Amino acid sequence: MSAITADEAGRLDATYSDILRTHRRQFLWPVGLVVLVLAYLTYAFFAFGVPELIAKSRLDRGILLGLDSVAYKVHVEKNLRRDLFEVAVEGERTATYDPASLPDWVAVSGASGYEGRVDIEMGGGYLFILEGETLTVTGPGLQRPFVVTAGGDTLTWQGDTPPWIELNPRKVDIKPSLFQRAQVTSGRILVFRYFWGWEDFWFDFRSPLNGLSAGELWSLAWSDERIEPEMSNAAFIFDEFWGNEGWQHGDVFKALLETVIMAFLGTVVAAAVGLPLAFMAAANVNPEPLSRFVIRRFFDFVRGVDMLIWSLIFIRAFGLGPLTGVMAIALTDTGTLGKLFSEAIENIDNKQVEGMQSTGAGALTRYRFGVIPQILPVFISQSLYYLESNTRSATVIGALGAGGIGLKLVETLRTGKDWENTAYIIVLTLMVVVAMDMTSGWLRRKLTGVGRD
Repeated sequence: MSAITADEAGRLDATYSDILRTHRRQFLWPVGLVVLVLAYLTYAFFAFGVPELIAKSRLDRGILLGLDSVAYKVHVEKNLRRDLFEVAVEGERTATYDPASLPDWVAVSGASGYEGRVDIEMGGGYLFILEGETLTVTGPGLQRPFVVTAGGDTLTWQGDTPPWIELNPRKVDIKPSLFQRAQVTSGRILVFRYFWGWEDFWFDFRSPLNGLSAGELWSLAWSDERIEPEMSNAAFIFDEFWGNEGWQHGDVFKALLETVIMAFLGTVVAAAVGLPLAFMAAANVNPEPLSRFVIRRFFDFVRGVDMLIWSLIFIRAFGLGPLTGVMAIALTDTGTLGKLFSEAIENIDNKQVEGMQSTGAGALTRYRFGVIPQILPVFISQSLYYLESNTRSATVIGALGAGGIGLKLVETLRTGKDWENTAYIIVLTLMVVVAMDMTSGWLRRKLTGVGRD
């Protein structure tokens, strides 16, 4: 294949200038579009202060919060000011171990944990030793034990100091890994050991059922020897699980049910009100332009104001409670569903309506048998979709004060330490949303006969 000369290229350019110009334009506009998008993203990156946000972010804290969501920690505390030694799950007073039944990885030598020596097996080859006002750390990466002494105005230390030990005269942080930590201040030595899972998920720390295996619980449920004389063992097991004070399974379930009911009632009211208004807003049903204009602007108004704004207005007007959530969902979705239904009515095949009209059928009969069967698939499909969507919206609305699972979620976030409870509620909410999606899909197929991927 030989290359063309400059004269031949000029002749081709002059002869087929329009074609070549079109080809260049088709080649250049996608490139220009990509450049424009990249320029916008670059502007947004700096306009929204992303570099400053990255600079202020604390990845270590984010990792720690993530760990708290899927694991729990046991605190071993020696309080030098209060002459106190205790071992507790998550540091809770209600989940404090009895001195006679400490975990097997905490060994006390001497009269007590405060006066004697405490050997804490941290896993991974690390050993933390509490004795007097000192904490001694031995393990991988330490040729000489690290010893920090508290009790005075400032801390003193000696031994090897690897990078995972942060030194400060006021506080020393020891972090061999995510699962082993210790903090030493002038008045307290605090050791944390993490374990995978959610602590005391099934039963309270003080419950007689805590720590029993599934087989032991099954045998106990069918045993004739009752733990509580007033109820059967099976009922007692369920009551202990349902009334778990740490995880509040009963309260969480009630809040979740309240959220589903809130979404269901709001969607039903919106569909029931939106359908008749949709007939009045459809041009092929209502010939009056003024009334159509008013109804359509009403749809625009109620759906133009976000559901969260309506919720805040109703909370201000009527107070806290699920009723405000139902009203916010119903009002917003009345506008959205009414618009969708009216457009579906305007797109029906008028031959069915005209055929019924030719037989002398009245207006209501024509609408019942000529219009509704045509829009029924749209009505069912859209209503079920918004029911599914409103389950998520009801969670957010509940967080504002309307109640339900959203309020429970905010309560766990407010404490700043119950991240495992937060993860539990999020998982339950996702499960409900998935269940609603599967249920609405099944109902849609059954009621409309239309398949779904």
